[in-house]
Amino acid sequence: MLADIRELARDAASHEVGLGAFNVVLLEHGEAQIAAAEAVELPIILQLSQNAVKYHRGWLEPIGSAVLELAKRAKVPAVAHLDHAEDIDLCKAAVELGFNSIMYDGSKLPDEENRKTTAEITKWCHDRGVSVEAELGEVGGKNGVHDPSARTKPEDAAKFVEDTGVDLLAVAVGSSHAMTSRDASLDNELIAAIKAAVPVPLVLHGSSGVSDEGMRAAIQAGMTKINVSTHLNVIYTAKVREDLAAGPDLVDPRKYSSNGNAALQAEVERLLNWYAGK
Repeated sequence: MLADIRELARDAASHEVGLGAFNVVLLEHGEAQIAAAEAVELPIILQLSQNAVKYHRGWLEPIGSAVLELAKRAKVPAVAHLDHAEDIDLCKAAVELGFNSIMYDGSKLPDEENRKTTAEITKWCHDRGVSVEAELGEVGGKNGVHDPSARTKPEDAAKFVEDTGVDLLAVAVGSSHAMTSRDASLDNELIAAIKAAVPVPLVLHGSSGVSDEGMRAAIQAGMTKINVSTHLNVIYTAKVREDLAAGPDLVDPRKYSSNGNAALQAEVERLLNWYAGK
């Protein structure tokens, strides 16, 4: 069932648990993620990134419609979310298609321009009942928000939310995108300070590089929406590679992908339970 991410995030934050958000690269990944959420009876966010749309020939409608349909058919609350969209036109196209949550990523822009553009797309989305996640970026832009050395200041985060009206805020606290090892060290004291200063739920990007124990601590410190992509790709690919190596005559992707999808589903089930404190 299609759910409002604002309600899910507020509820998760109030109970100090995490809300799992997983990227859909291929259609069967989304199917496995929904099956996982239904198995553990927990809400889920299906994320389609701008990069994934680019991979699918730049066509939003085919893969986007599939993600939206998966969320609608889910037996648990599910969100169809556009992730890391730097293109305003793509944001608007996703909303018009039916997505009920977007992340506008202006973190690479100069701070003033990021605030202005984020405020404009947030108002446009709110007029249509759609929630908006945004990313403050590193004020000054020295290393970029996705550098693990970047840190968001609590006072900057609070002012950004005030200036833009966003519903969720992604902040820089020590994680980094596309990590294949899980050894990132998060600044939990900073997370707690930002949580105390900011009136909206916080989002952690780059969670694939954080250990289980690190994630549990970050959630307890104040993180709510937990984005995972690379970690699931590693698990899926490892299983597919294993099956192909064991069966050199395999040519049917349904056969060599099925175990990869099963491994992905099992990990999503485990992570959803872990984020929920189970």
